[in-house]
Amino acid sequence: MTTAPDGEPAAARDALRELVAVMDRLRSPGGCPWDAAQTHTSLLPYLLEESHELAEAVEGDDRAGLREELGDVLLQVVFHARIATEHPDDPFDLDDVARDLVAKLVRRHPHVFADAEVASMGALHTQWDRIKRAEKKDRGSALDGVPASLPALARAQKIASRAARAGLDAPVPADDELGAQLLELVRRAHAQGVDAEGALRRAAAAWETTLRDVEVTATASGEEVGTTPDNPRTPDAPS
Repeated sequence: MTTAPDGEPAAARDALRELVAVMDRLRSPGGCPWDAAQTHTSLLPYLLEESHELAEAVEGDDRAGLREELGDVLLQVVFHARIATEHPDDPFDLDDVARDLVAKLVRRHPHVFADAEVASMGALHTQWDRIKRAEKKDRGSALDGVPASLPALARAQKIASRAARAGLDAPVPADDELGAQLLELVRRAHAQGVDAEGALRRAAAAWETTLRDVEVTATASGEEVGTTPDNPRTPDAPS
């Protein structure tokens, strides 16, 4: 494998350039009408879907699926960067995105790229948070920047993580008893180093498999599968 002067494998660089060129062709006049019609907003559902499929491949230890889904997520990044080049006032491209990312990685890892020293993982987190606060001077809270669009469980754990690292603590609001219980579970998960979102996703997948087995067995024996009088109606049941 040949190597470029900056140390990057030439084959990897060529493949990325080819990907950018293909995306440009799809987006340009004479390309694909569907690709040309997309916007940052219209692509959001695909970005979220591909991210979930990537997570599924990782959790399923699906090596071939991992490679494919990484490509699908990369496509979304390249697609958004291509659309960004068309902005009339503030255009940028994939190279700009990559340069910003490289600068951020170097800036946030002074223990690797400079002479800073960290004695523990806790000290590493403290350093990371300090650098982020310096970068984002307009953000006054350690809790700023947690996306509101995150799934509720993942967002709760992110807030718990930010609060713990900032030394913040407060009682869980008890207005919603069930919500408070769920939040306490998230706090317990964080304290134990467990990804609550991933744990629930894996448990739900295992339960779904068991339910499907029960369904197949019941169907094979001629039993009718459905809501019984003893089962409460679920929120998504038809009214």
